[in-house]
Amino acid sequence: MADDASIFLGASRKPDDSYQRPEKLLLKYGNRHGLVTGATGTGKTVSLQIMAEGFSDAGVPVFCADVKGDLSGIAMKGAAQDFLLKRAEQVKLTPYDFQDFPVIFWDLFGEQGHPIRATVSEMGPLLLSRLMNLTEAQEGVMNIAFRIADEDGLLLLDMKDLQALLAHIAERATEIAARYGNVTKQSVGAIQRSLLILEQQGGAHFFGEPALRINDLMRTARDGRGAINVLAADRLMNNPRLYATFLLWLMSELFEQLPEVGDPEKPKLVFFFDEAHLLFDDAPKALVERVEQVVRLIRSKGVGVYFVTQNPLDVPETVLAQLGNRVQHALRAYTPREQKAVRTAAETFRPNPDFDCAKAITQLATGEALVSTLEEKGVPSMVQRTLMRPPFSRIGPITPQERGQVMAQSPVAGQYDQAIDRESAFEMLQKKASEAQAGAQGGSGWTLPDFGGGSRGGRSSNRQTVTEAAIKSVVRSVGSSLGRAIVRGILGGFSRGR
Repeated sequence: MADDASIFLGASRKPDDSYQRPEKLLLKYGNRHGLVTGATGTGKTVSLQIMAEGFSDAGVPVFCADVKGDLSGIAMKGAAQDFLLKRAEQVKLTPYDFQDFPVIFWDLFGEQGHPIRATVSEMGPLLLSRLMNLTEAQEGVMNIAFRIADEDGLLLLDMKDLQALLAHIAERATEIAARYGNVTKQSVGAIQRSLLILEQQGGAHFFGEPALRINDLMRTARDGRGAINVLAADRLMNNPRLYATFLLWLMSELFEQLPEVGDPEKPKLVFFFDEAHLLFDDAPKALVERVEQVVRLIRSKGVGVYFVTQNPLDVPETVLAQLGNRVQHALRAYTPREQKAVRTAAETFRPNPDFDCAKAITQLATGEALVSTLEEKGVPSMVQRTLMRPPFSRIGPITPQERGQVMAQSPVAGQYDQAIDRESAFEMLQKKASEAQAGAQGGSGWTLPDFGGGSRGGRSSNRQTVTEAAIKSVVRSVGSSLGRAIVRGILGGFSRGR
């Protein structure tokens, strides 16, 4: 439920244990980012669901990842259940009318939603290096490869383009070393092996065309409600580095493509980053600094970023300090680290004299949370112990048949489902190699017959020209038919001169 200026989150508890005071999130501060934390089973997903419903009702598009499949129910009407009706009565939610929401399902694998693809060029060398966990030397080779692709006009669209380019620069290693530094075959081989691993993990689906258009994430329905873009991430979580890199790319693309709008009356888009700790786990300092920079600057593009994770310690302090709207569910406090997390969470709230914040965090019931949002002039409200409202849509997953029906009626149905493979670096390098081979075989214009395997008159020859070796190297490097998949972004954009 949203009025013209706010989203109703729930009702705060009074000293007599009744719930009365409504807790709301002001839409004009929705782009000031937020944090939803709490232990497993304490109600984080439902809190994400009701916030997504509220933004959608206010005409704000939403993007969120469905890590366990539970969030898909937002596409269907809820059903009357005793505990939901009781909760609605407790928080004075009237009328409590069930409704479905305009949902677009996405899936990087193209199985439970429309495929999301982007080009290798859009992903950029920095994010690709992060995705493949390359060493500093290997990352240097990746940067050289992208530089040469730019200079030679080679389009990098899918993984076979990148593999062909790497084989190409390995053959030109001596020439390239004089301009950019050493490109060792060992480094190229290590990158090629990393690409093979990425393919085996399903990454080949992510690179290619048609690439995702950011505008398709920012749709509104005919009734004015914002589209809720739900990314199926249950399978994607098997490769957490890919998941984190993809969402980081998406956030970066939003930063690059959207115009400056300052502080609008409501956000242009709200982005929920579930399992946020995956973004920062083992991340180098430079990458964390870039994330902090993006979070700080993307606010002026009208985009709100909400991190969802179990522990507030999962988010670096530099990022945590920028998250103005907070929903804290229960935390356990058995180990020293858990006790530190409770203290950290309590210290980030504006104190309430009615209760001990640190103690309350360990006593919250399922569906309860400590809530603090930005009030007028952007000042954090005093923390309140809040019973979150029940959702209007279904709690829990939908059936495959229901998902298929929603996808069939989707406004992007048919736009991304069929992959496109146009001429790019692989085909261009293959053509150049063929032309060079033809010239080497006969300068007078005659060509030699090809009997296969390099045989002459039935006898095998062990001799190869440099060009023949290059062609075979390229063919070998793309022999495992790597395909399409995700993308480049602001971090790559920063590396291009930002």
